[in-house]
Amino acid sequence: MNAFGAFVSAKAVVPEMIARGRGAILFTGATAGVKAGPKSAAFGPAKFAMRGLAESLARDLGPKGIHVAWINVDGAIKIPGREIRGLAPDAMLKPEAIAETYWHLVHQDPSSWTQALEVRPFREKF
Repeated sequence: MNAFGAFVSAKAVVPEMIARGRGAILFTGATAGVKAGPKSAAFGPAKFAMRGLAESLARDLGPKGIHVAWINVDGAIKIPGREIRGLAPDAMLKPEAIAETYWHLVHQDPSSWTQALEVRPFREKF
């Protein structure tokens, strides 16, 4: 469903974006889409496929004015009222900071579009 849902969603919005000559499609990835873990047999390949879809769409739709990017969200997300044992608050991604990153991507100048981006807390080991 992960990759298929991304494909169906893109298929639904692309015709209108092409007609307008602009738009943005942002796909949220995960580290499993870059390096599969031993316990990610279902999730990992789906995120690899989504990343491939984003790359293909970026090449196809970019010349038509549509910005397509894949964002690897690499880290735990700080959800209000929910703590993760063993993680300090500054070792987690803030939802508002992630949103600012997405906002920036949508409003980039076409002369310097970002196609792939990773966000992670500064304390994340990678």
